[in-house]
Amino acid sequence: MRFDPPLVTARLLRRYKRFLADVVLDRPGEAPAAEREVTVHCPNPGAMLGLDTPGARVWLSPARNPARKLRWTWELTEPADGLGRGLVGINTSHPNRLAAEAVAAGTIPELAGYAGLRREVKYGRNSRIDLLLEDPRRPACYVEVKNVHLLRRRDAAGEGLAEFPDCVTARGAKHLEELGDMVEAGHRAVMLYVVQRSDCAAFAVAGDIDPAYAEALRRARARGVEALCVACRITPEEIVVARPLPLQL
Repeated sequence: MRFDPPLVTARLLRRYKRFLADVVLDRPGEAPAAEREVTVHCPNPGAMLGLDTPGARVWLSPARNPARKLRWTWELTEPADGLGRGLVGINTSHPNRLAAEAVAAGTIPELAGYAGLRREVKYGRNSRIDLLLEDPRRPACYVEVKNVHLLRRRDAAGEGLAEFPDCVTARGAKHLEELGDMVEAGHRAVMLYVVQRSDCAAFAVAGDIDPAYAEALRRARARGVEALCVACRITPEEIVVARPLPLQL
């Protein structure tokens, strides 16, 4: 997934009301900092632990619609928490597209070989599955995609651990139950975690943040739901699914 038009850089002042942030655009020499301060859209409803530190360098995409109230959308951040290494994607609307591109390219072997891929297909109890993989030779595969950006610790070797969720998600637990229902109906179901950062070596569930979600995943796996995790390569030019991450469940 390429950023077109190119992203611009800024410094984060504050994030508030979940979906808003104030930044100072990096346009040295053009105007005083006070005149370069703007409010931008933050496309992330989570806690964003370690990613919304004031002073952090961030990357923004310009709105395609000139009439949109907020001209900029926050896309990437350079963590200022001392743990992060490299860029982190914070836009939770991207993982579905990233997963679809990776499946189409054969980057995720476990999801390869299907004849068709559809997105946002209605299923379950008033839900939509992120990806539905179909092939006349095998059962349909229901793939739920979750964005991951939380990193709270590194091991003695300096390897980072990606975790999900970063806040309580009753909706996420509901999706896991519905995936289990699909397995029992004779289909295949996969929980796919897309880590929008490249500085992690493994994935785990943040059970201390949301014990109910951790239990829902345990139950779903017992019912036959598969769990996969992939990490991305991130630059200011593009985000691409790059490699699998082992799960520590």
